[in-house]
Amino acid sequence: MTAVSASDKADLVGVAETPATKAAEPRATLRQLRRLRFGLAAGAVLLLIVASAVLAPWLSPHDPLAVDIRHRLAPPAWMELGTGEHLLGTDQIGRDLLSRMIYGARVSMLVGLGAQVIVVLIGVPIGALSGYVGGRVDLVLTRFVDVMYAFPRLLFVILVMSMLGAGLLNIFIAIGLTGWVGIARQTRAQVLAIKEKEYMDAARALGVGAGRRLARHVLPNALTPIVVSVTFGIPEAIFTEAALSFIGVGINPPTPSWGQMVGEGQQYIRSYWHLCVFPSIAIAVTMLAFTFFGDGVRDALDPKMK
Repeated sequence: MTAVSASDKADLVGVAETPATKAAEPRATLRQLRRLRFGLAAGAVLLLIVASAVLAPWLSPHDPLAVDIRHRLAPPAWMELGTGEHLLGTDQIGRDLLSRMIYGARVSMLVGLGAQVIVVLIGVPIGALSGYVGGRVDLVLTRFVDVMYAFPRLLFVILVMSMLGAGLLNIFIAIGLTGWVGIARQTRAQVLAIKEKEYMDAARALGVGAGRRLARHVLPNALTPIVVSVTFGIPEAIFTEAALSFIGVGINPPTPSWGQMVGEGQQYIRSYWHLCVFPSIAIAVTMLAFTFFGDGVRDALDPKMK
């Protein structure tokens, strides 16, 4: 019996290594990195925001709840008329704006992540059950999803918050109860495609039970759109919390919240712009970072982009 060389083995499997293919691999990797560079940069920004939220007691220069009437409505320290004690100035009752923004990051991160946990726990089972069982179950659940999708989401959230009252936990519940529709639709579509694959036919032929097929074969292969949907759902939840706090049905004062800070400072926008502009920038940067990070996650998990 003659020995088979390494190059012959490569030819047998159709992966012959040539100088052209070796040179193409680094170029493909560089192209992929260029596509993901915005996602990596956004991930770094998100790490900074999360770190500032976690380390808020050590990073905050002042107590975010401390009232100092003598220095109320002080402009940022780097402006000509700044007092030098408050880098971003103070609000209408003398509380340090930078400290309140740092602590406000905690609320935004908690709302974004906590609400998505509820969204996944509700939307994924409904979508998976609808797509996998089919028949009348799929018809009933699909019509229910369509009815929920017909309601304006923000108005529905405000209605739920009016019933439950303001508070962080109630915001989790309100956003979770109204935000699961999209992920349920995506999960259903993914399950419908996966259950027709050849390996699912093989699992059925081997006698694998329906529940085991769903848990071991269907859901793991449907994770990619679920993960991407969660990354895009976090900034939407943050914006919803900011809108609720802006109109006064979100976070209970004096707990710092970016949306609440914008709502409290909007009446001073002509004279003391910093009260609205800096929290608005924080909201915008966080939402953009999550959006770009979601794009990067989608490109990294999508096999068509590799």
